[in-house]
Amino acid sequence: MSINILWVDDEIEYLKPYVIFLNSRGYNVEVCNNGLDALKILVDNKIDVVFLDEHMPGLSGIETLIKIKDKYPNIPVVMITKSEEESIMEDAIGSKIDDYLIKPVNPKQIILSLKKIFENKKLVVEKSIITFQQEYRNLVLQMSALNSFEDWVAYYKKLVYWELELDKYKEWNIIESLLNLKSEANNLFCKYVQNNYIGWLKAGNSSPLLSHKIFGNKILPVLDDNKPVYLIVIDNLRYDQWKIIEPIVLELFDMKEEYLYMSILPTTTKYARNAFFSGLMPIDIKDKYPQYWVVDEDESNANKYEEALMLEQLRSKNKNIKSSFYKILNSSYGKKVIDNLPNTMDNKLNVIIFNFVDMLSHARTEIELIKELAENETAYRSVTLSWFDHSPLIEILRFLSDKKVNVIITTDHGSIKVTVPSKISASKEVNSNLRYKEGKNIQYNIKDLWEVRNPSMIGLPQDVFASYFLIIKENKYFVMQHNYNQYVNYYKNSFQHGGISMEEMIIPYVHLISK
Repeated sequence: MSINILWVDDEIEYLKPYVIFLNSRGYNVEVCNNGLDALKILVDNKIDVVFLDEHMPGLSGIETLIKIKDKYPNIPVVMITKSEEESIMEDAIGSKIDDYLIKPVNPKQIILSLKKIFENKKLVVEKSIITFQQEYRNLVLQMSALNSFEDWVAYYKKLVYWELELDKYKEWNIIESLLNLKSEANNLFCKYVQNNYIGWLKAGNSSPLLSHKIFGNKILPVLDDNKPVYLIVIDNLRYDQWKIIEPIVLELFDMKEEYLYMSILPTTTKYARNAFFSGLMPIDIKDKYPQYWVVDEDESNANKYEEALMLEQLRSKNKNIKSSFYKILNSSYGKKVIDNLPNTMDNKLNVIIFNFVDMLSHARTEIELIKELAENETAYRSVTLSWFDHSPLIEILRFLSDKKVNVIITTDHGSIKVTVPSKISASKEVNSNLRYKEGKNIQYNIKDLWEVRNPSMIGLPQDVFASYFLIIKENKYFVMQHNYNQYVNYYKNSFQHGGISMEEMIIPYVHLISK
């Protein structure tokens, strides 16, 4: 495949020998003598790389570079300059040049620059694929030896690392093999959780940090610092979604700690987030604070007492502090929170909840546009990044970045892409969640789920007399028998939560400090 070069220089007539040389090597070269013409050529032609003179009358090389990168960020630009002044180089590098040459250039330099741009990427891709293929064998062997939560965290981190790394190169066959590996790992992870979960609730300090322990073990100690704490809870944020937004966040803050903890079951806002803020398992919330336990399955109602539960936990720990609590459901309210941030600096604890990611996973099954935007894992992460980059959250973080504060970013649970339907039938109405069911007299496939006949064993109240819980595993989802044909394809490939999987249960807690 030939490479199309645009060479922009106000003395382009003197560069004819270079053009002839490049043509003889199989390159196609388009020329012009000013920045405005260059921008016009880019509109109507497929250009693979731009050679750009730094010093030109009218629109300068730096100004042209900025306009090119603004409109065509993926087109490589090689800056050619007579000067080695530091300020010029800083301007060019800051505007994302891909290489630079000092005049007078020679043909060998030009060819080396082109090779650096076009062959480096190929070499990086090939090296990454070879490295992954070697690591893949290790990951297969390591899977059977995972015995502790720490083992599973380290393993899950490796899977996410490679998923994000391979995303960059769009090597779909390799990505598919990784996803198959992750599916196998999830099968083992579900068995691991099912075999150990009840024991964790009894084991105390020897168990993984679960939802009801994270506030007391991680957040309360930070409150002893003399700086305000901003606790940002992004509902339904998976670890891979955190890693996608992490580079932007770390431009603003230094990371003090990244820690992965485990969501309780079911992995829903009603159970996991109430446990997070109260420091209690759901059965204990209902017992100790019955006025704050809402039977309603609608998550907007089931979590309306989060602030009250948090204040009860703080009082129980003798933390009589000034705090604020915001729940951002839309950008207009987000703007109000941003405007009020200066007034929160005297508070010891400020909690800000963002529901966007959770709404995205639910909306995907309702809105055709979202279905198209988030059709797979890669696209789901991309939509999350796009939201973050234009959200009130990034504005909040920018405001806080030059303040002496502690910032904690975390979540209550993650989500998983569901692909395999599991048919159930019930004589009476059960809850609508696709990843867990609570009720009685339900017919189901036991291989697909964890049947919990005594909910108190896993810290859950029985909201319906003599009801039990069915918590589905891996990438499956419940479909009622009476409307099976209607809904099996409707929900297939959507992102859901409530069940058992690494994506739903192994979730991030990140402590950030000012640079």
